Amino acid sequence: MAPALAGAALALSGIWAVWWVVRYVRADKMTRASIRQAIRVRRGWRRLAPMAGLSVTDKTPPAAVIVAPDGKVPKPRVLIPKIKVRADRYGVVVRAVCLPKVSLAEFQRAAPYLADAWRCTRVSVLPDRPGQLVIRGVRVDPLIVPTEHIPTGEVPEELAVWGLGVDEYAQPIDVSLSDVPGVTVAGLPGFGKTSLVNKFICDTAPSDAIQYAVADGKVTSSHEGDYADLAQRMFAFVGDDLEEANALFKRLVKLRRDRSASIRAVLGVKNMWHLGPSATWPLTVLIVDEAHTYFRDHKGSDPQTKKLAALAADNARLVEDLVKKGRSVGILVIIATQKATGDAIPTFIRDVCPVGLSFAQKTAEAAVVALGEDIRNWPDANPTALQDPVYVGVASMAHQGRPGFTRIRTPYVADDDAARIAADTAHLTRDPAELLDEQLTSPTSAPVLLAK
Repeated sequence: MAPALAGAALALSGIWAVWWVVRYVRADKMTRASIRQAIRVRRGWRRLAPMAGLSVTDKTPPAAVIVAPDGKVPKPRVLIPKIKVRADRYGVVVRAVCLPKVSLAEFQRAAPYLADAWRCTRVSVLPDRPGQLVIRGVRVDPLIVPTEHIPTGEVPEELAVWGLGVDEYAQPIDVSLSDVPGVTVAGLPGFGKTSLVNKFICDTAPSDAIQYAVADGKVTSSHEGDYADLAQRMFAFVGDDLEEANALFKRLVKLRRDRSASIRAVLGVKNMWHLGPSATWPLTVLIVDEAHTYFRDHKGSDPQTKKLAALAADNARLVEDLVKKGRSVGILVIIATQKATGDAIPTFIRDVCPVGLSFAQKTAEAAVVALGEDIRNWPDANPTALQDPVYVGVASMAHQGRPGFTRIRTPYVADDDAARIAADTAHLTRDPAELLDEQLTSPTSAPVLLAK
C-alpha cells in the first residue's frame, strides 16, 4: 500500500512539474520574469511577513495541548496570513487571508516594504471577498508599455460597457455608458483621443444595436483623417463645415424629439435603458471630434464672421439639447477636444457630461477644466505629468465607484484592423430615424404625433 501511495504522489509531482515547465516555456519574456518573481514571493513570504509587520502572535495554546509532555507551557504561535500567488505579464497578483490585527490597514501600510522586497515599481492593496485581500504588485509599469488591441469582430456581451484599457496596476478599467448622456475626452494633439474613440467603435460595431454619427473638425470629408477606415459603419459623417455640422445636429435633435414622443408607444417604457438598446431602437452615438471647430465664438462684424458665429451658437444649443434630453431615449454624445475650456466645449454642455477623461495637458488650468477641481488633490494622476512621449495613450479619469483619479493605458488599434471591422459590419449600418419610421408605420403600431 505504501509503495503505491508513494508512486501516486511521485506521479502527481511529475505531472505538476511538467505543467509548470510547459507553462514557463510557452510564456513570453515578460511573463517568464513574473513567474520567477512569483516563486520568490512564495518562498520568502514566511520570513518577510513578520519583518513587514504582517504577523500576529497567538498566545492561546491549542485546546488539545494545554501543557507539553515535559510539563512546560507551549510557546505562543506566530500566525502569518496565507497567500496564493499568480503571475502575469506585468507582475504578480497575491490573494491574502486576513488575521486579527492583520487586515487591510496593515497591508496598506506595508505596501512600500512589499514593493521593495518583491522588486515591484508599485504595490496596491484592495479588499477582495470578506476576510480576504488582493495585493497587486507590478514589476513593469503598465503605463509606459504600449499595448495594441486587436478587435475580435464578435458582438460584445455588454454593449454599454466601454473597455478603456488597464490602470497603473495592469487591472482592466471599464466605464459604464448605461444612462450616461455624455462623455468628454480632452488632451494634447497626438496623445490618443481619437484612438480611444476608434477602439470603442471597433469593439461595439459588430452589434446592430448601435449606430454612429461623426462630426470631425480636423477634416473636410469622410475619406480623410482618423475615421476614414470606419466611415462605412457610420450612418452620417460631416467634416469641418459648420453648416453641414449644423444640419447633422438638427437631424439628431429631430430624432431625439421623435423618440421622446414615441418611446412609450413603441417600447412601453419612459427610459430606453430599462430595456437596453436593440436593433430597432439602437443606441445612437454622436462623436464630435475637435469640438472647438463647431462651438468656438467667432469675433468680427463682417457678414461671413457673423454667419459663422450664429452657426456656432446654434450648434452649441443643439448639442446641449442632445446631451440634456437624449439620455433616456438612447442618445449618447462623445465630445473630444484638445483643451476643454468653455470656448471649446461650452460649460452648459461640459458640466452635464458625467464621464470625463484627459490625456496630457500643458497647464494645471487645462487639467482642472477637463477633470474638475478635485484633480488638484491628486498630483500623481494629474494629466500635466503625462507630457512625456512615453505617456502617449495614457489618460487620467475619475473612475466610477472608486475615490480619486486613476491613470489608464489605452491600447492602439491598427488601421487595418479598423478597416476590417468596418468592412465586416457595414451591412449593419442603419439610420435610426428610418428605423423609427418603420416601427411607427407598421400596422400594429399606435399613431404617434411626431415633431415637425
